[in-house]
Amino acid sequence: MLQMFPLVLLWGLLLLAGCGQGEGRPAPSAAAAASAVPAPAPRLPQLGGRLVEASIGEPSNLIPPLASDSASHEVADLIYVALLKYDKNINLVPSAAESYEILEDGRLLRFRLREGIRWTDGTPLTARDVEFTYRLMIDPKTPTAYAEDFLAVKEFKLTGEYSFEVRYDKPFARALVTWAHAILPRHLLEGQDLLKTPLARKPVGAGPYMLKEWTAGDRLLLVANPDYFEGRAYIDEVVLRIIPDQSTQFMELKSGNLDTINLSPQQYLYQTEGQDWTASFRKFQYVASAYTYLGFNLKSRLFADVRVRRAINHALDKDEIVRGVLAGLGQAANGPYKPGTWAFNAAIPANEHDPARARRLLAEAGWMRRIPDGPLMDKDGREFAFTILTNQGNSQRIKAAIIVQSRLKALGIKVEIRTVEWAAFIKEFVDKGRFDALILGWNIVQDPDLFDVWHSSKAVPGGLNFVGYRNPELDDLLERGRRMLDQKKRKPIYDRIQEIFHEDQPYCFLYVPKALPMVHVRVQGIEPAPAGITHNFIRWWIQGAKEGPELTRE
Repeated sequence: MLQMFPLVLLWGLLLLAGCGQGEGRPAPSAAAAASAVPAPAPRLPQLGGRLVEASIGEPSNLIPPLASDSASHEVADLIYVALLKYDKNINLVPSAAESYEILEDGRLLRFRLREGIRWTDGTPLTARDVEFTYRLMIDPKTPTAYAEDFLAVKEFKLTGEYSFEVRYDKPFARALVTWAHAILPRHLLEGQDLLKTPLARKPVGAGPYMLKEWTAGDRLLLVANPDYFEGRAYIDEVVLRIIPDQSTQFMELKSGNLDTINLSPQQYLYQTEGQDWTASFRKFQYVASAYTYLGFNLKSRLFADVRVRRAINHALDKDEIVRGVLAGLGQAANGPYKPGTWAFNAAIPANEHDPARARRLLAEAGWMRRIPDGPLMDKDGREFAFTILTNQGNSQRIKAAIIVQSRLKALGIKVEIRTVEWAAFIKEFVDKGRFDALILGWNIVQDPDLFDVWHSSKAVPGGLNFVGYRNPELDDLLERGRRMLDQKKRKPIYDRIQEIFHEDQPYCFLYVPKALPMVHVRVQGIEPAPAGITHNFIRWWIQGAKEGPELTRE
């Protein structure tokens, strides 16, 4: 499924971000620009129709605080609303909030909600729902990875049926971002066991769409909410088909069974050229916010020594990975921030391919070859062998794993590759720390705070610091950085954070890819922008969806 509203940290169905050129023919370079296909002549939008998309994974559940996977949040973002949202220029703007004030140098926020917003069961959405969501998020019994932002609040105070204020004991950089999380229905969830509530599969929200059907392992059907406060979405139905293989998704698109997918670089460059494709589809290419990485289980005896992790970084030619995996449509990654943004540290090299240095580091760590071209062994004669896990059906990550496997084999390290169905991958392996190494991706959120992923307190079962990285200096920097509002003062902190990642290599950051969505030409209303193409998804419409009068322009 195309990424809808970038509000939270998401797991790894992401095929986004980057820059570069394809091999064999030049790639278009304009951000968020359609390829050679001209946009159809503008017309007035029509209500109706059905849009069919594909997702490589199935949602784990549809109560946003309990889910940390993108498949869940992409659906939930259409079902729920938040006080604030990101606009097309990636600025936070009011959504369910009518207005807000920032007072006392950021220590006090005052919100006024819009009146007239209703949950889809007809109950009014009020400030009491926001208060309930806040209390739920700070409750230690709530199994969520997103509590930290809410725990930073010193006091939450209702000031009316549709107003409230929150006070912080000191400035908090993510104060506004906190209120871009989904609001939950107090009248339905209060007193319920979140792990057992039927609302995890039959949610009640106040967003532009409502979940009508969920056929496990097959599809989800969403229908437009006629009472949505921003105006009814133009498209009647959105079908999300669970297709856990990118090649199968492409075949379904060719057969006319899908309206849109995220293309692989090879599909973008070579398999979607020609008159038939250009007559039926529009292709887009733009820098999006995501990176792919090789993560190490730091509890493993293999990766506890930093020299081993540094050796693997030097063993890999990341430019080779960009060419082999992305056909050049991306760039090598040097850390967790988007190139070109204020937090990005350009002084850190992205590609340090140096096999000789890798061998020296491994030898220093006690790993040697007993015979030429033999396996790498420690002093006790144990071979250096491990398994890379990644999610089933993601061809880019599998290709990256194969290249890693080949480069490490040259050093005498034996690597096996295992793919696992998405839901099981997260629940049974990632969340439980049952892996040697894995290839996954994160999206890059707008504020550079990485507390939820990297602070030592998050290195717990089910936490987002699932590699188990602990560093007191990093903890201190994360805590200080999120308490500052001045970007100039924050910059040195996040530069040092990236230096620590480069020194310690808890992840080997691999690449930053590009977003390559393709959409059928019958889908109108797409407006490319810095936020991508789905920022105005509720104003997409289907040409010829219904007979009769068109809508008036807004």
